[in-house]
Amino acid sequence: MYRFLVRKLYAAVNRFQRTTLSEEQTGSTPLYRDLKANLYRIENTLGKSGDVVFREFSIGLETPMRAALVFIEGLANRSTINDNILNPLQNYFRTVPLQDSASPCRQLRDSVLCNSEVRETETLEKLLEELFMGNTALLFEAHSMALIINTQGFASRAIEEPDTEAVVRGPREGFTENLRTNTSLLRRKIRNPKLRFEHLSIGTITGTKVCLAYIQGIASPELVVEVRKRLTRIRIDSVLESGYIEGFIEDAPFSVFATVGNTEKPDILAGKLLEGRLGIIVDGTPMVLTVPHLFVETLQTSEDYYTRPFLSTMNRWIRIAAMIATTGLPAFYVSLNTFHPEMIPSVLLVTMAAAKEGVPLPVMVETLFMAALFEAMREAGVRLPRPVGQSVSIVGALVLGEAAIRAGFVSAPTVILTGITAITSFILPAMADAFPLIRVFLVLLAGIFGLYGVLLGVLIILIHLVGLRSFGVPYLSPLAPLVPSGLNDVLLKTPVWAQIIRPQALTKLNPVRVRPDIPHPDPEEGESGA
Repeated sequence: MYRFLVRKLYAAVNRFQRTTLSEEQTGSTPLYRDLKANLYRIENTLGKSGDVVFREFSIGLETPMRAALVFIEGLANRSTINDNILNPLQNYFRTVPLQDSASPCRQLRDSVLCNSEVRETETLEKLLEELFMGNTALLFEAHSMALIINTQGFASRAIEEPDTEAVVRGPREGFTENLRTNTSLLRRKIRNPKLRFEHLSIGTITGTKVCLAYIQGIASPELVVEVRKRLTRIRIDSVLESGYIEGFIEDAPFSVFATVGNTEKPDILAGKLLEGRLGIIVDGTPMVLTVPHLFVETLQTSEDYYTRPFLSTMNRWIRIAAMIATTGLPAFYVSLNTFHPEMIPSVLLVTMAAAKEGVPLPVMVETLFMAALFEAMREAGVRLPRPVGQSVSIVGALVLGEAAIRAGFVSAPTVILTGITAITSFILPAMADAFPLIRVFLVLLAGIFGLYGVLLGVLIILIHLVGLRSFGVPYLSPLAPLVPSGLNDVLLKTPVWAQIIRPQALTKLNPVRVRPDIPHPDPEEGESGA
């Protein structure tokens, strides 16, 4: 029923887009042979913007030919333009005559311009697109063709460690807002000719560059076709962050669980590509999308694969316990206090009853109030400047909690429970969007139906998870349906040399990633050799 409603909603949105959105212009405007006319059209199209620079000059001494450079200040590198374009053009033809004034593009491209990337264009649309990318256009009098020269040089943020994915052991570099920098970081991790980058432009106004990354021979061809299809059918005027695209391509847009992953680290993206997934890199944001995204990925971190498997396994069980605690502990507390006090040990029950004496609010309302207060403090700590935000979080947790207990507004066990819930929620930041909603849902059911309501809520969540798909892959794979070969990286973290098979739910191509004919070193042989 859920999928039927989603398909109907998608169909309605598509019909609305077809009837209300204007058709994209597929025609192209050719350049004129008149240099002044071309410059006038460029200036008129860009609205006489102050950051658009026009530099007119002459080429050659015997039969000088008028030419012009056009670039956007701030996007293009002035030093590159002066040293690699203007300087060679002004000095070269003082000693060497212009051989073919009827077609100077080839001579300039092959013998004069000192640049690694020079292209030709004959349309105004392509010329403007290149200008917005930071390139420079070289136009000539009496020629309906322009040279596009790579002069990108806009300011960008340095490569730093992401705050949201900090590690003790492992690479510290993270993606930036520059698309080309991000692809180069990924190339450094995967130095293989089968690494593919497919570039698209999404956004009728912003024209945001989007790059689809995958490894040919590992990623499923059907998956590549499906992801490409979903990206190309996006019709929107602007894409300012990868979250815009995530909303268009995810399988379950109304689910609290994300079916599209994201990361800021090149090593994490490289690991996912090597398992058969695809990456979607968006220009202007360090957040890279990964598909398909499975539930077990929320329990995994990159550091699990850099440390010994015993510690990684223990940390994974801690994350599982934290997930259960942050979602189910408040509901369990409310249900026991409201409907099942006989299940609480007598000593603890007396202590909780003494703490609850004088508190006017019911346990369910008290728990929901403290949860809402915690979310408000967390939001304030994130939005405020970092020094002030940390102070607000500490003061709010200590002062408000203590004052609420002394005033008899909430009980001490509720404050302790809220603190435990907050700490455990920070262990799994990938589920930060889903935890508050699941917590409230279970608390409401617990306050109305008791433990039966909690069990009903857990059953509803499990049914929903089993029915989810991420680009055709079951969301709970390899747990449901059960894939025994994939369990060595779910509840347990086996050594890297023991993970022979790639996840079968993601790809059937090139399944073996570790050669099984190379045995693990025998400790006795090492001792005898020593």
